[in-house]
Amino acid sequence: MAVDRDHVLRSAAALLTRRSTATMDEVAKSAGISRATLHRHFAGRYALVRALESLGIEECEKALDAARLDEGPASEAVRRLVREAEPAAGLLAFLYTENQLFEGEEQHDGWARIDARISALFRRGQQSGEFRIDLTPVWLTEALFGLLASAVWLLQSGKGAPKDFHHMTVELLLGGALRHPVRPIEES
Repeated sequence: MAVDRDHVLRSAAALLTRRSTATMDEVAKSAGISRATLHRHFAGRYALVRALESLGIEECEKALDAARLDEGPASEAVRRLVREAEPAAGLLAFLYTENQLFEGEEQHDGWARIDARISALFRRGQQSGEFRIDLTPVWLTEALFGLLASAVWLLQSGKGAPKDFHHMTVELLLGGALRHPVRPIEES
């Protein structure tokens, strides 16, 4: 019987987003295959995490494309991006905690592409006057990733409802990023 690599990766992603310390035996069981079969596809946990990284980058880039980041107000593009990224947010949350992915010369170029596209969105919002200019686009990009991960962890813990994922993430991010009119100081 042929093993569907995509099924194995998605099963591993689903398990590891809930339990990041799951063993390779548990990953194999979640995919409905033997550990030996899993090892034929992925030599070890590092190889599996790298394959999940590629899947996460692919999913993130699809979300970026679907969100049409260059269309309309930047704040609306952020709302679309969070909506489009939501299905992959669990995988992104898991990858966000895998420090090995962001160190050294083995860092995947896909992360730089993703960061550049999201940063460009925040920069566009700053240039149009929508977003605060005292927060760098890089900071806002990292804040977005952090909020996506936090929302996933909140839902996994049962402390939040899935229907609130988009609202909580977008409102907190934009609540801090949007430029607010400066109010004159009233004299007493």
